[in-house]
Amino acid sequence: MMRLEKNNDVLGTTNRGNPAESGLCTLCRADCTGKCEIWKSSLTGRKLLYPRDFGLVTAGANNTTHVGVSYNSLRIQGYAYGSIGLAEGLTKDADHCIFPNVDLSTEFGATIKTKTRLPLMTGALGSTFIAAKYWDGFAVGCALTGIPIVIGENVVGVDKESAISGGKIEISPELDRRINTYLRYYDGYGAIIVQLNVEDTRNGVAEYVADKYGDKCIIELKWGQGAKNIGGEIQVTSLDYAIFLKERGYVVDPNPALPEVQEAFAKGSIKSFARHSRLGGTHFDSVDLVREDFMKSVDYLRSLGFSRISLKTGSYGMEELAMAIRFASDANLDLLTIDGSGGGTGMSPWNMMQSWGVPSINLHAKAYEYAAILAANGTKVVDLSFAGGFALEDSVFKGLALGAPFVKLICMGRGIMIPGFLGANIEGALNPERRSAVHGNWETLPKSVSSLGNSPEELFACYFEVQKKVGKDEMRKIPYGAIAMYTMADKLGCGIQQLLAGARKFQVNQISRNDIFAANRETARETGITHITDANHESAMNILLK
Repeated sequence: MMRLEKNNDVLGTTNRGNPAESGLCTLCRADCTGKCEIWKSSLTGRKLLYPRDFGLVTAGANNTTHVGVSYNSLRIQGYAYGSIGLAEGLTKDADHCIFPNVDLSTEFGATIKTKTRLPLMTGALGSTFIAAKYWDGFAVGCALTGIPIVIGENVVGVDKESAISGGKIEISPELDRRINTYLRYYDGYGAIIVQLNVEDTRNGVAEYVADKYGDKCIIELKWGQGAKNIGGEIQVTSLDYAIFLKERGYVVDPNPALPEVQEAFAKGSIKSFARHSRLGGTHFDSVDLVREDFMKSVDYLRSLGFSRISLKTGSYGMEELAMAIRFASDANLDLLTIDGSGGGTGMSPWNMMQSWGVPSINLHAKAYEYAAILAANGTKVVDLSFAGGFALEDSVFKGLALGAPFVKLICMGRGIMIPGFLGANIEGALNPERRSAVHGNWETLPKSVSSLGNSPEELFACYFEVQKKVGKDEMRKIPYGAIAMYTMADKLGCGIQQLLAGARKFQVNQISRNDIFAANRETARETGITHITDANHESAMNILLK
């Protein structure tokens, strides 16, 4: 299938490594010189929606064989008549029913609505060093684009400059930097979400955020993610830092306090240490106890002043999925992110990532089923976000449609990070004096970039759109990674608009499960989505036999 091929001759893109279902390489490198579809669209933007070399070529689809159950075995429905959801003042005249008039803005939330310009959000960008190094590009890009960004777990705990006294945070420079970088360009669309795990709860992250930032942040409880079924990990290469993290209360493997481990490190046979978080919920042995504790946690967060609270869960299984949807709905939470296996990570045990949990499409199909059961029984269902292997506009469309009307956002992790890496590398190559500060990996522009230009104005299709948004003076302060992110999001947004227009939906919140169909019977059975040749078959019979 198309998503599993390394080279896409039509777009002129190629994967450096083996492509995953999402179309991204399984191993995405910050120093990559290109040029997968997300990487290239971070430069050329919406031009990458179309085949290359117009006037010299014709192109035909090769994504016609669908085997097994996956998002790639869903196809997008189109219609030959009608229009739904046109903005006020527009008519159903063909001059108004054009894809640029598709409204991609949406909102989520129980009582207070959080607006976004695109139906996207980031995955949790936490204590991994790659998240810290490229944060400026990620955060500024998301703020300018108008989508939420998530500060993941353990940011405070791994920060050597943070001060924790009596088990509670007093100073957290890295957390402050991350929040304030986003808020500098926040204009009412998007949100900054701060995640809590076991260690963050112990360290008083919620109290710190509430006291210092109040309602400017959404606080998020974390049950897990689709890449692993244990707590978050990072890897460190300093013995002193490993000991520091162990003294902070983390699980560090191998144990840096053991003399034999220290000797092995000194001799070079041990070169790094893995820092792990803890499992949550270990002292509960029944669903009722989990529910009771969850509700107490939500009540406590509300008592601190948080009016917006979300939950992130992973691909555990049907019981935990039902718990997440029911508890989040009963607690009147603002968002529940459901992360299926097949998503990405900064660092998780590889074979665990390969083998554990429920694949995204199965988990998301069941999430819709469970949400629909609650809704049919009169429960107000929490707004959902689907995560786990999304990167391109067609997969975003499919995820929104599969979970409609409950899914408001698609959560993207690695796809949103790629433009941050690329922009930083370009900024460092063009401005050697800033290379270290922006963590650029290139001394000069590779041919894959220089063939497009030699200045940011030439390289980024949306450079002048960003400049118009922030002004010429402020443009000097915008990281190139943020410009690349804005450019990539512009391509994604345009692609989603085109797909929605083909489905005759001119508002993203009008998308429905009838806008996709299953390409094989197995996928139809597992997802509840109608098979291609069954979709609208009765209507077809009425036309033929009328």
